[in-house]
Amino acid sequence: MIRRVAILPLLLIATLALGKPATIPVGGMLADARLDGLNGPPRRLVQFRGRPLIINVWASWCGPCRSEMASLERLAWHDEARRFAIIGVSTDDDRSAALGWLSHSNATISHYIDHDVTLESMLGANRIPLTVLVDGRGRIVQKVYGAREWDSAESLALIRAALTAGSTP
Repeated sequence: MIRRVAILPLLLIATLALGKPATIPVGGMLADARLDGLNGPPRRLVQFRGRPLIINVWASWCGPCRSEMASLERLAWHDEARRFAIIGVSTDDDRSAALGWLSHSNATISHYIDHDVTLESMLGANRIPLTVLVDGRGRIVQKVYGAREWDSAESLALIRAALTAGSTP
């Protein structure tokens, strides 16, 4: 335990020295970041506070990411989606590739692009797809790596449980 406590500050210093934010673990507060809009205007991450948030990290070249995107769209139109916001964050280096996929998929939820790897680093997106459930205060409640059907009964139960647990102090 002492080694882990001693290593964490060193990792934070190394991450800051590289100019990238440290990965925020489950239970940690999401830091603010600028979001460069792909299919809408730019925003700041803190503008989503006050309501639970689902962040899906994807790339246009990622088959599993592309597969699950339709279920996130269906989730956004589900009755329960009034309780939370859903956004997508592309890790594509090429903005036109991300825009091409959004156009092809008829995306309606807001998507942003992570040019400087800020969100990728902060969320711990060392593999994608990654979906992060954030409570209304900005605390990361759960991280789900890999594709899933987000509008399935199982996923809706997971979202409900995670966001309900996240709403308690």
